[in-house]
Amino acid sequence: MIDMDALAPDQPVLIAGPTASGKSALALEIAAAQGGIIVNADALQVYENWRVLSARPSEEDEAQAPHALYGHVGKTDDYSVGHWLRDVSEFIDGAKRPIIVGGTGLYFSALTEGLAEIPATPTKLRETANARVAAEGFEALRAELDTETLRRIDQQNPMRVQRAWEVMTATGKPIWHWQDQTPPPLLPLENCAAFVMDADKDWLNERIARRFNLMLELGAMEEAEANLHGWNPDLPSSKAIGAPELIAYLKGETTLEDARELATISTRQYAKRQRTWFRSRMKIWQKISLPV
Repeated sequence: MIDMDALAPDQPVLIAGPTASGKSALALEIAAAQGGIIVNADALQVYENWRVLSARPSEEDEAQAPHALYGHVGKTDDYSVGHWLRDVSEFIDGAKRPIIVGGTGLYFSALTEGLAEIPATPTKLRETANARVAAEGFEALRAELDTETLRRIDQQNPMRVQRAWEVMTATGKPIWHWQDQTPPPLLPLENCAAFVMDADKDWLNERIARRFNLMLELGAMEEAEANLHGWNPDLPSSKAIGAPELIAYLKGETTLEDARELATISTRQYAKRQRTWFRSRMKIWQKISLPV
């Protein structure tokens, strides 16, 4: 997939790509060949309560190479890109070469371009935003954003829209005002070997369908059952793709077949947003075309 001989064994490696594209397998291949520590850059794989459904590396994979920042956040905890950037900083100049892999484009952008220091959203404002989204849809918040904000964010991503609305409401300044005051990056792109998985849509969609069925075989339903008591759809950890659908099934609100279909559709939509981000923001990264 890549030329290992052309990869300096002491150079940090970045691997971005949509869900189900084989990122983790590539990271493990590099670690096996050259050593290093595999560091998570996926916003859903940080949560402790979703190993199977978030497609975290298996215990067998973790036994083959050191892994970090997987499942280290509690299910009820907030975890932002700022939290991740602080956590990942200890691995940038650590004893082991980092192999940073994941599907959250914002993490990679913050790492290689810098992160704006935006004030935290007050809890009451977050609750107001959540209530409005539940009652009116995230489009209602989007309609209140300025033109420049809409130009810069992913308008189809409810979390990004809500975040932009919260920043504007809390600070009186649009999110891009804060982003334009971004400090230097923690790990400049020129210091890395950066790869992005460029997956064919039909090939990826087939893998997504197969993988969700495999997740059910591996215990995704049992994970959902463990999260059923006290389920709160507003928690960041509850955004795991497939979680709301399986919870709805367990509550008797839908059939398993419908839950399976809806979860697969949600995953495909998520992968589409990821591919759009990568093609827009990672044009100079080395592309790995899939299937090979």
